Amino acid sequence: MSSDAREIIEPLKIADARSRVRHVFVRDLVLMALIGIHDFEQDDPQRLRVNLDLAVREGEGGLDDHINSVVCYESLVNGVQEIINTGHVGLVETMAETIAEMCLKDQRVRSVRVRVEKLDIIEAAGSVGVEIERFNNEV
Repeated sequence: MSSDAREIIEPLKIADARSRVRHVFVRDLVLMALIGIHDFEQDDPQRLRVNLDLAVREGEGGLDDHINSVVCYESLVNGVQEIINTGHVGLVETMAETIAEMCLKDQRVRSVRVRVEKLDIIEAAGSVGVEIERFNNEV
């Protein structure tokens, strides 16, 4: 493979001081969920890994060291858990869309990237799933 053909993988460029945008993220959140379209997936929870990347507008006047002045990653994790607790979901795509909608309810969130992976469904693969990016129309 020539050096020109190699793919260069770079970290997400979400934080931006000029635009007052902060990168809030959740990495490798592993939870048990009822998900899948196959009969064998209807009753047995399986492991999901969720990753979130949010572009969040910073408030005017700087950070006041108070939890209400930021998008709290603990609230994001709790929100994902609440979505999973609502019951069976057929598709990882549906799960990702629902998680994105939850994240975008906070008007400070400009965009969100959601990755949902099933960890144990394909024996020969470390994971399978979907990644989406959605934008806040209110911004």
